[in-house]
Amino acid sequence: MRALITGASSGIGRDLAINLAKEGYDIVIVARSVDKLNELKDEIDKLNLNRNIDVVQKDLSNVDNCKSLYEQYKNQIDLLINNAGFGTYGKFEDVDLGTELRLIDTNISAVHVLTKLFLKDMKEKNKGQILNVASIAGFLPGPLMSAYYASKAYVIRLSQGIKEELRKDKSNVSISVLCPGPVDTNFNNVAKVKFNSKPLTSEYVAKYTIKKLKKKKFYIIPGYAVRALRHICKILPDNLMASFAYSHTESKK
Repeated sequence: MRALITGASSGIGRDLAINLAKEGYDIVIVARSVDKLNELKDEIDKLNLNRNIDVVQKDLSNVDNCKSLYEQYKNQIDLLINNAGFGTYGKFEDVDLGTELRLIDTNISAVHVLTKLFLKDMKEKNKGQILNVASIAGFLPGPLMSAYYASKAYVIRLSQGIKEELRKDKSNVSISVLCPGPVDTNFNNVAKVKFNSKPLTSEYVAKYTIKKLKKKKFYIIPGYAVRALRHICKILPDNLMASFAYSHTESKK
């Protein structure tokens, strides 16, 4: 079995790679930082699991890089994990447009392209799994992080649509969407944001995710509080959820 994980240099992606190697997967780890990827490869190698670990340095905000990644591993991936992504903090009119466009390319376009290309392979073989990493943010409005919240809503809706298509086709291919709340990773430093709630560890999220992937669960939402928030989002009007999100997000000085 072989898993390809984007955004694997830190956080959830890194811990997914380590734990999937323990589960018997050969791993393809993809990110922009080759140094961090090599550190991760060394860490997995030291576990003496005898896994093949491929290090691939690519900036997936470039769609051509997404396509070349697919060509490199065409028909070779059993589990695709679209984890690469980042956020930005600030009022919509103040956030740099170039940064937002790179966010859209990374959080949306890369997920879209890789899901489409690898899904075709999996459909032909009638087996395989895709995990798209979204966020609880995708279920509610996101003042002060509007582009990020909107990008995760896209990932959720895309995955929902694909899930129904696979069900109608009676396909053995499965798709899941991971929707964590705040996680103690480098995400907050990059986004320069702090959330007023206790974060989960990326190791916990990774282990919880793999457990649910084995059961082919569609929604993977780690943490009781975050699962409760998901249900609240179904009940309360968007204006109240927007106010909640605003009050629980602040700049990280």
